[in-house]
Amino acid sequence: MRSSLAGALALGVIMCAGGSALADPPGDPKAVKSVDGKYFDAKGDPTYNVGPDGKVDWYTFSGYRRYHAECHVCHGPNGGGSTYAPALKDSVKRFNYAEFAGIVIGGRQNGNSVMPAFAENKNAACYIDDLYVYLRALSTGAIEPGRPAKKEDRPEAFAKAEAECMGQK
Repeated sequence: MRSSLAGALALGVIMCAGGSALADPPGDPKAVKSVDGKYFDAKGDPTYNVGPDGKVDWYTFSGYRRYHAECHVCHGPNGGGSTYAPALKDSVKRFNYAEFAGIVIGGRQNGNSVMPAFAENKNAACYIDDLYVYLRALSTGAIEPGRPAKKEDRPEAFAKAEAECMGQK
């Protein structure tokens, strides 16, 4: 799954860097399909799944972990923004998955504000889907700020893709 990540991210970078109008905004985040513990919306974009008891899917939990390892320094805790960088939980309401991935991987400059490229940072690049679904869940109020109390077990497909992307044997 993540082996096709580079192609998808390159497409996102091209879409964002082209200077054309923004692509369609993200659609309804409702999960309509699950493949190996990863959830997708009707457009085929990664999304979250939160059970009635508040248990989040593994990818949302992973996104929480990666966000707070790489993103919160600039973008604030729980995607809330800071005086330095915008609130990403609001940005994902405007940016679809391809745009989000393109900005994270390729970087972006908006006036004096600069988002550095994270293409070489495996702790971000290998987890683009996870970051997106975590921020999507926050943006809709599906999860509360803070560490999710309950999570699904880590899918074997996640462990395999993670090892491959991170260059582990």
